[in-house]
Amino acid sequence: MGPPPPKGSKGKWIVGGVIMLLVVALAVTVTILVTRDGSEGNSPTPPGDGQASEFASANDTGPVNIITEDPTCDAWGKVAREFGEVIDSVNWQARDKTTAATEWTSEQKSAYDSFGRAMATAADDAANLGAQTPHRVVRELYLQFTAYGRAFVERIPGYVSSDDNLATVATESGNSISNICGAITNQSASAVEPLLQSSAPPSEADPAIQSDDAMFMNVPSTVCADWEAAAVKFDADTTQWRTLDPNLSATEWSPEEQAINRAAASVMNTNADSLEQMGRRSKNRILEDFAVLAAQYRRGFAKAIPTYTVADNYLAETASSLVKTVSFACKASQ
Repeated sequence: MGPPPPKGSKGKWIVGGVIMLLVVALAVTVTILVTRDGSEGNSPTPPGDGQASEFASANDTGPVNIITEDPTCDAWGKVAREFGEVIDSVNWQARDKTTAATEWTSEQKSAYDSFGRAMATAADDAANLGAQTPHRVVRELYLQFTAYGRAFVERIPGYVSSDDNLATVATESGNSISNICGAITNQSASAVEPLLQSSAPPSEADPAIQSDDAMFMNVPSTVCADWEAAAVKFDADTTQWRTLDPNLSATEWSPEEQAINRAAASVMNTNADSLEQMGRRSKNRILEDFAVLAAQYRRGFAKAIPTYTVADNYLAETASSLVKTVSFACKASQ
């Protein structure tokens, strides 16, 4: 699998922003669009003591850190590409998501029906992959893709605009997996993972294994308001950084660009600490895992900045898609 494409656009990590769905980042694991969006790397110990489990990650109960390998990435790439082909074919990105089902034309109804069938198939595949990954947090991402995807499909016949938040949680959790896999394949994850301090263990010991139909936030978390505020602040504090060309490596930066990137690294480290703190006080095991993983990838990207190459953008995109997963879960739970 090759590096990211040479051209990209700048995105914003804002709670209320327009979200690129998985036409790019999810649909093509290997060639995600390079944008500026706002666990231990080794496999966890396999289940032992003769205890059989539905999940290969059953014994992964420790700290969440940057992931440097996962055997499900190739399979997920196939699922994502097939899903993306359907999305492209119905021009999903261009739809008016504010139009309710009662107002759909026959063409709009056909597009939602096609998307729903593709989402249902991808959700089933993700549930299978969730059982096979050795990483707890990757399992959680697969199963949240499944849970929110299925919930959205159920809403399609009576769709209203707020239901789109369910689809966005699904697509951003899928994007998170794609970006994690991109960072693995392009070796940006393995380059920074040993340089970071391991995160602390989960707040609650022995995190529960969820069923694949359980959304992780049915009512707004107590941290949702702070999460949104942190997103807005991060967006404001990285304004200059987001104007830079992410396709230029560090060796190509001007002195001014070097200074902007150094300042951005400081902002990212501060934000990472905030994300982790919010996750740990949320009292939601899955939200905590997503928050800590986002923090580690954001720290990893900050660590990569002095020697930045385009492949390192997978680290930034992983953090961004994880944050959006939580952001839109907050919206969907309202």
